Amino acid sequence: MSEPLRVGLVGYGYAGRTFHAPLIAHTAGMQLAAVASSQVGAVQADYPAALLCDTPESLFARADIDLVVLATPNASHYPLARAALRAGKHVVVDKPFTLTVQEAEALHAAASQTDRLLSVFHNRRWDSDFLLIKQLLAQGTLGRITAFESHFDRFRPQVRKRWREAAVPGAGIWFDLGPHLIDQTLQLFGMPEAIQADIHARREGAEAADDALAVLHYQGMRVLLGASCLMAGGSARFLLAGTEGSLRIDGLDSQEDQLKAGLRPGAAGWAQDSRQATLYDVGGARNLSLPNGQYSHYYAAVAAALRGEAPNPVPASEALAVMRIIEAGMASSAQGARIALG
Repeated sequence: MSEPLRVGLVGYGYAGRTFHAPLIAHTAGMQLAAVASSQVGAVQADYPAALLCDTPESLFARADIDLVVLATPNASHYPLARAALRAGKHVVVDKPFTLTVQEAEALHAAASQTDRLLSVFHNRRWDSDFLLIKQLLAQGTLGRITAFESHFDRFRPQVRKRWREAAVPGAGIWFDLGPHLIDQTLQLFGMPEAIQADIHARREGAEAADDALAVLHYQGMRVLLGASCLMAGGSARFLLAGTEGSLRIDGLDSQEDQLKAGLRPGAAGWAQDSRQATLYDVGGARNLSLPNGQYSHYYAAVAAALRGEAPNPVPASEALAVMRIIEAGMASSAQGARIALG
């Protein structure tokens, strides 16, 4: 493809405005050509050259749109992605992929039937801390891993008026942050044998789950995933225990805050992370610098995949595996039982 890929973005709320639009606009070989959103003023102010569409369907109908990106409420992912695929578009869906495994399987099949690329925006594969962990595991620095913990905690005691915290399908912390925690774990260790989860609403007035804790069972290794809105000061982002050493990383990757502040890929300081990881081994403790984060690599990889130069960076099959654990976690919490996976 010599011409830029023309991208149509559906949704200009937090995810669309903070992540997708700026990353698309700063990806070589891509053009943010159209946006379907009720946030007309915000879109015009940020991307005056983008065409405004009244509805997602009117955007899907445009012959000049190559790729549709869905940054809409979770419950709309399945019907909108299905409609876009049927319209002959390649599709990127924000996480979570869908609300159920059945929906995820149907979209996976639809992408195969229409011969369209279907990818899911699991952007935290390109967090700086996660990139360091992948590097250390590939090098065998920690030896055999016996325990892994991943936490995404915040202190937000007040329930906010937004769909993510309302009593609607797909709301709550397990659907919001759970996909990040699960996808990273699957990238490192593959599918677990079983899950036992506790997912509940803890805050006064909460309508959706705001606290989730899940244990994933692997042969010879324990994985603990946690996300809370009531963890003052947070907790360690990552803890790894291995036979040759252990690792601790605190705090969060800088890229989300940078995007919120208006910093864009290619700018001075972009994706640099001042945090350090602490590695403990028989020689004591030492600090390790974190590599730069790489959120911009996602859409660059999507563009390369559409040109036939590289694989889909997050294929639907991998996002489907995440949905299997999301769904099993919900069942485990409801039943108070360990749920087998496989």
